[in-house]
Amino acid sequence: MAKITDLFRYPVKGLSPEPMNSLTLTRDNGIPFDREYALALGTTEFDPDHPEPLDKGFFLMLRNNEALAALRTKYDPARDRLSVALNGHAVLSAELGTDEGRDAVERFFERYMGEEAKGRPKLVRSAGHKFTDASVVSPVFMRSVSIVNLASIHALEAAVGEPLHRLRFRGNIYIEGLEPWEELEWVDREIRIGHVKLKGLARTPRCGAVNVNPDTAERDANLPKAIMKNFGHTDLGVFMEVLNDGEVRVGDDVLTPYLF
Repeated sequence: MAKITDLFRYPVKGLSPEPMNSLTLTRDNGIPFDREYALALGTTEFDPDHPEPLDKGFFLMLRNNEALAALRTKYDPARDRLSVALNGHAVLSAELGTDEGRDAVERFFERYMGEEAKGRPKLVRSAGHKFTDASVVSPVFMRSVSIVNLASIHALEAAVGEPLHRLRFRGNIYIEGLEPWEELEWVDREIRIGHVKLKGLARTPRCGAVNVNPDTAERDANLPKAIMKNFGHTDLGVFMEVLNDGEVRVGDDVLTPYLF
C-alpha cells in the first residue's frame, strides 16, 4: 500500500516550503495558503483587483533566482506574518497585511536579489488567486495539488549516480510504495487519500528550478536533461485536481487507480 511520507505548502512562490503534518484540501481552493503570495519583478504589472495568470518568469522564482534557496521562511496565517532567516539568523519579520510590512518585504528582496529583481519587487496577493506554475493553463490547474513519487526520484538518483534532495521537486504530497513513474499514468484517473478524491490533470514537466540544490542554493545539476536522456521525457510527478474537501495526513494510505 502506498503511503504519504511528507506534506508541504509554499506560502510565497519561490521561497522555502513549510513541512506539515496534515493539509486541508478543498475543491474550490486546492491547498489554503499554498502559493498565496508572490514577489513580482519590478518590471511586472499585476492588478490584484483583476488578476490574470502570468508565467512564472514574471516573478522571483528558483528557475532564474537560485539565491532564494538560501533563505528559510515561515508564514503564520493567523497573523499574516512572514519570517525570513539566512544562515541561521533572522533577517526579516513582517506582517503582510500592513503597508509597513509589505514595504519591509519589498525592500529586503530588492537588496537581497540586486539586479535580478529588475527594480523593486512587489509583494502581490489576490483573493481566490494562486501563483502556481500551472495557473496559466486554467483555474482548475491553478488550484491543483502537486504529487511526487519518491520511487521516481530514486530511479533518477540511480541514473545520475548521486542522491537528490526531494525538495528540488517542490511537491505538496510525497508518496512511497509506488513503482517508479507510476504517477505519470494517473492523468484522467482518480486516486483516493483518506476520504479525499483527486483526479490527475497532467504530468509535471520539469524546468531548471530542479537544478537548484535546496541545501546549498547552488545550481549543481541538469536534471531535466538527465530525465530525458535516461527515461525519454522530462516529467516527474503529477498535478492533481481535488474533487472533494477533506484532510490528508502524513502516513495516510493512498489508493491508486488500480485499487478502487
